[in-house]
Amino acid sequence: MRMGTRAAVIGIDAAWTLTQPSGVALAILDDDGWQLRAAAASYQRFLALADEHAVGEPRPLGRMPDVRALIHAGRQLAAAPIDLVAIDMPLSKAPIVGRRQSDDAVSRAYGGPRKSSTHSPSEQRPGVISDALRAQAEREGYCLATASISPPALIEVYPHPALIELARTTERLPYKAQKIRKYWPSLSNQQRREKLVTQWRDIVDLLETEIFGVKDMLPPIEIKASAVELKPFEDMLDAIVCCWVAICALDGRAIPFGDETSAIWIPAPLCAAKNATLALRK
Repeated sequence: MRMGTRAAVIGIDAAWTLTQPSGVALAILDDDGWQLRAAAASYQRFLALADEHAVGEPRPLGRMPDVRALIHAGRQLAAAPIDLVAIDMPLSKAPIVGRRQSDDAVSRAYGGPRKSSTHSPSEQRPGVISDALRAQAEREGYCLATASISPPALIEVYPHPALIELARTTERLPYKAQKIRKYWPSLSNQQRREKLVTQWRDIVDLLETEIFGVKDMLPPIEIKASAVELKPFEDMLDAIVCCWVAICALDGRAIPFGDETSAIWIPAPLCAAKNATLALRK
């Protein structure tokens, strides 16, 4: 048995283009339970957390991921090997040219009234980014797991249905900053922001019941925050959700939706803490 850290997972909210940043989070399991060790709004910011000589990034930037560097930084921050890397991006053992069985399986279970169908991938999006992530992970010994998990491994996750299970709601949570006008069309912009921030705080409270330290790790977010400030918070929040799914998968509490080529792992119903409650904000 390991001394100190007994398990570690990395969650990545991976952007489908190189122009947008990707959130990254690291959670560790020690004698006190699961704890959030790090969260960053871009690949470069996560790498900088493990490098005291790194030059600061003025704002989160998009770039091609370097999985080897991310895993190395995660090992340094965790002081232990990384057991599982969970990525919110279409991943497959075969070339992605359109919708996969995994996309259809999740959409059947979480689409319709639950409003959490998957986006349709294509050869162009995420394209080479997905191919690079999977290939780089494999070279580091993290093969894509589609049926069972034997660490170290790589898995694909999807935060929307995961949050449905964490919050025990009947449909997708309205927490995306770019969609607040669609969520609450009759409200003023100020009221929409208040709804959004309240929703984020509720999600943070739920994640805190699963991973200690989420509240302390994330920066405070204000109603008057600009769009430039809102997006990094959202990306880090999604990365932490990815960590939570990885934790459930390690514990045998997540289900793979798909086939032997690709699978999206989602926490099983009732995986969340029994006392978790979150009213769907409308």
